[in-house]
Amino acid sequence: MCPKQSTANPLIKFSPGQLIVHKKYGYRGVIIEVDDCFSGTEEQYKEASNDQPSKEQAWYHILVDGSDYVTYVAESFLNADSSQDPINHPQITEVFHQFEGGRYHRHLH
Repeated sequence: MCPKQSTANPLIKFSPGQLIVHKKYGYRGVIIEVDDCFSGTEEQYKEASNDQPSKEQAWYHILVDGSDYVTYVAESFLNADSSQDPINHPQITEVFHQFEGGRYHRHLH
C-alpha cells in the first residue's frame, strides 16, 4: 500500500478542488482527494478500469458532475477542465465552501 496524499510529491499533476475531464468517457468532475498510487484492493483495481492503468501513478477521488457518483481514477485518464464551470454534485458543499476562478476551495477545519 502506498501513503495517502503526499503534497510533497512533485509528480502529482492535479490537486483537490481542481476541475478535470476524463479522457475516455468525457465526464467532468472535481478532485476531492489524491493518493500517490493506487490504494484500493485488487478487486477494486479490476473494477476501476478494464484498461489496467499503472498502480504506480497518482489516483484521484472525484465527484462526477451531474450525478451523485464518486469515482476513483488513474491520473493517466485525466485532463484539466478548462471550462471553469462549477460542478453539480450533491456532496459538493460537504467538501468545499467556495468556487472561485474555476477552482473549488475546501472547508477549513
